[in-house]
Amino acid sequence: MSWIMLLLAGIFEVTWAIAMKYSDGFTVLIPSIITVVGYILSAIFLAIALKQLPLGTAYAMWTGFGIVGTSVLGIFLFQEKLSLPQIICVLMIIVGIIGLKLLSKE
Repeated sequence: MSWIMLLLAGIFEVTWAIAMKYSDGFTVLIPSIITVVGYILSAIFLAIALKQLPLGTAYAMWTGFGIVGTSVLGIFLFQEKLSLPQIICVLMIIVGIIGLKLLSKE
């Protein structure tokens, strides 16, 4: 169950980051509200996951989900470009997330 909580924390991490981009510096109301709610939910789900998961593993995976999710959505939603070295680095983060899950004793 803690892994599901961590996944939800990662989803809300991506949600608030994308909403923040749409909030235009907190000048657009609805995306600003989604940013704040998403941030709070992300922290809550992370805190629940941390009851059973090691801090280092959980935090690394949480931030990794955020990096990968926002990078991918940035490409599709905002036409952001990633260079080949950036793509390689994001792929290494994905491998790291998979490795942390596979090697975790929880």
